[in-house]
Formats: sequence, structure tokens, C-alpha cells
Amino acid sequence: MRALLLAVLLVLTGCSSQEEPPRTVTVFAAASLTETFTTLGKEFEAANPGVRVTFNFAGSSALAKQITEGAPADVFASAAPANMQQVTDAKDPVTFARNQLEIAVPKGNPGKVTGLAAFADENLDIALCAEQVPCGAAAKKALAAAGITAKPDTLEQDVKAALTKVRLGEVDAALVYRTDVKAAGAEVEGIDFPEASKAVNDYPITVLGKAPNAAQAKAFVDFVRSDRGKAVLAEAGFSAP
Repeated sequence: MRALLLAVLLVLTGCSSQEEPPRTVTVFAAASLTETFTTLGKEFEAANPGVRVTFNFAGSSALAKQITEGAPADVFASAAPANMQQVTDAKDPVTFARNQLEIAVPKGNPGKVTGLAAFADENLDIALCAEQVPCGAAAKKALAAAGITAKPDTLEQDVKAALTKVRLGEVDAALVYRTDVKAAGAEVEGIDFPEASKAVNDYPITVLGKAPNAAQAKAFVDFVRSDRGKAVLAEAGFSAP
């Protein structure tokens, strides 16, 4: 009997001495936030021992669909208010950044692209985001403002996929966010165009109503909106709301 009690005591002591598993904040974020949120996630973890931040980066429309279908998430950061509005669990979203389009071309600009007119040139290979994702909706506005009917060779489901086509030299140009052009570094070149001002995207963020870790999720959102968060976003090319 004494041996049994000792064994139970050892088990209980061992359990109590084990460290608690880290609390996880699951963030669903637009693909264009990949670099900035990865940086902010690491800094948030360093400042909050015992908290882990995991990310699901994809097109905002795909993320909204996943959330409405029951995917567990604490935070949703979208590249446009329209996709945020699709999520009924999104409570009181706030705009934390803005972004606008830029033409991305391969290094050296082999297609000699100079502006949006290239997107109607049948002799060039062109990539756009699909209209249901924010970069595609913004592209539609910008092209309409320029009076151009685009003839894309490929429609991508998120901005990173469109940029990859440029990086690999599979297309002569793509309409992506200026932040993505900046993140790509020397692999691509960016071309500004005046109609970009007609299609500026607001980025909203929210703690979801059914967030499994609401307290930590709110702390992460607050960090994104803090002076440090604003500095990281500005360095990446985002503008303030």
C-alpha cells in the first residue's frame, strides 16, 4: 500500500512540475501581410512568454470562407472590408493599414511595360488576381479608372501567387500591392501608375467572437496597432489609415 501511495505521489509531483503548454493565438491574415505579421508574431512571442502565434496566410476571400465554415481562429486580418463583412463572427473590426497597387515586372522589364496599357496588350503575358480577392477587386477599379479592358493570361487566388508568376518570369507583368514588390527585393521591379490612387485598400483586423484565446488575441491586435506595429507596417510600404 505504501508503495502504491508513493507511486501516486511521484506521478502527481511530476505532473505539477511540468510546464504549462503554450497558449496559441491563431491568426488568419491576408497573404500580403505575410512578411509583416511574421515579424510581429515573433516579436509578440518574445514579449509574451508562454504564448505562441500561428498564422494562416491566404487570399482574404478564402480565409473568410474558412472562418464561416467553422475553422478555429482567434484573429482575422483582411485586405479589404468586403471580405471582413462576410464573416458574421467578426466583431467591431478596425482599420490598421492601407495598401495600393503597383505593376510588378521581372527584373530588367523584358516586356517594356510602362503602364496599365500593357494589360490590354495581347502580345504580353499578364497576371491579375481573381476579382473575388481584394487585389483583384482593386485591379478592376484601377483598370476601369484608366478605361482599360484587361486581357489576363492567368487569374490568381492571392497576391503572392500573382507575384510568383512575375518572379519566375512566367508573365511580363502583374498587378500586385506595392508592399509585395518591396518584399520581393531585386527579383522584381515596380512601376507606379496614377490610377492606383483610385483603388486604395483598407485593411481591417478583429478578434473573432468565438476566439478560443480571446485575451491573448486582443493583446496581439493591440500590438499590431501599437507604435511598433505601425513602424513595421510602414517599413514594409503600408500607409496609415
